Amino acid sequence: MSRGGALRRLAGYEARWLAGLVWWVARRRIGVAADERPLPYAAGQAANIYGLAFVCVVETVAVGVLLADRPVPHAVMLVLDVYTVLMMLGLQAAAVTRPHVLGAESLLLRDGARTEIRIPLERIASVGHDLRFTKDDTDGKGAGGVLAMAVCGQTSVTVELAEPVVAVRLLGRREVVHTVRFHADDARGAVAAVRAAAGESMVVRQG
Repeated sequence: MSRGGALRRLAGYEARWLAGLVWWVARRRIGVAADERPLPYAAGQAANIYGLAFVCVVETVAVGVLLADRPVPHAVMLVLDVYTVLMMLGLQAAAVTRPHVLGAESLLLRDGARTEIRIPLERIASVGHDLRFTKDDTDGKGAGGVLAMAVCGQTSVTVELAEPVVAVRLLGRREVVHTVRFHADDARGAVAAVRAAAGESMVVRQG
């Protein structure tokens, strides 16, 4: 992808998490129709996000005291620190307002404002509760056709596909995947819902 295309996609990402803050305050979800079921995953990262945001706030106050007599560096650091806090909250807002979505024909899996992949239900061969901790990012890079959409290094649901689907990364890289692992706050409930929606033709893997 060209540098211009990458910058446009990054700008779109920034716009999405900023919009997520607005939707979060309004207590609304993005892209969830009335007849669709949201599958939340944000709770798994909430403690980490709020902890990091608190550390950033403390740092902002400390730097402000240290640079109180230097107005230009103080102003620059204040802008950077405020942006960092907003970005931390934006990550959580994007996860809250953009849950996974189970519809009548497809399962939409999302990673906050970064990535999403739509899986037609007829392509799902099996789904099961499968708790995994990713010690590295090998699976997350789509190695071997496996895509991991982890929350704090953890996935809890594995979907095996009868036919592969294409995932598009944040910077536009396309990956063909046949196995998708994702996290849901209620993993067993998500598995049951997907099994019910996919129908009897799905080969059910016990989880």
